[in-house]
Amino acid sequence: MHIQISNLSFGYDYRTVLKNISFSLEIGDFLVVVGNNGSGKSTLVKCILGINPVPSKKVFLDGTDINDFKKWVKIGYVPQKMDDFNYEFPISVNEIMHVSKSSKVSEKEKLELFDRIGILELQNENINSLSGGQMQRVFIARAMINKPEVLILDEPTIGVDTDNVNRFYRIINDLNSEGVTIILITHSLQPGKANFNHVMHLHEGVAEFTSVSDMHEGGG
Repeated sequence: MHIQISNLSFGYDYRTVLKNISFSLEIGDFLVVVGNNGSGKSTLVKCILGINPVPSKKVFLDGTDINDFKKWVKIGYVPQKMDDFNYEFPISVNEIMHVSKSSKVSEKEKLELFDRIGILELQNENINSLSGGQMQRVFIARAMINKPEVLILDEPTIGVDTDNVNRFYRIINDLNSEGVTIILITHSLQPGKANFNHVMHLHEGVAEFTSVSDMHEGGG
């Protein structure tokens, strides 16, 4: 999916959060968005997802103005706070996937995804009994169940141990190598782990872009 954002500004009440953001992504790009809390990272995600209302001619998805875009199944989303995902009644991983997947996804395809993400053995587990790393993988599988062209991940490694962080990067690098466009929101870059080719630094709503080649030459 091609994503184009042109001079996007967004605010809440009288506070401007994003200031004239412009960038474009092609199929298979990997963008890392870095910034401190309050810098506008999650706000940007919500604009791309159509959660925040934006003026026309500011965000285009596959050449379509976001206000006219209908094919949201093309975008998978892993939210920021997986530990806030809680049900008061028992529900299994399988049941979560059943609610999320479209009718076009076969049982075989679902199980193949589970195996690939590393949650095959968790499919009958109660969602509330999972560890942080397990929950992270379930959310990635949930975002990927409908074979999206874009995967957006908002601070997905918060509260996750080192082994599961390493597993996470292996998974998304593999997905990206197969042509899935990745947008990763994070507090810190991981040059040795994430195969990104674009870096956006957000500070008080202003975006600055870093050359990946220059960053690697500088030692990260």
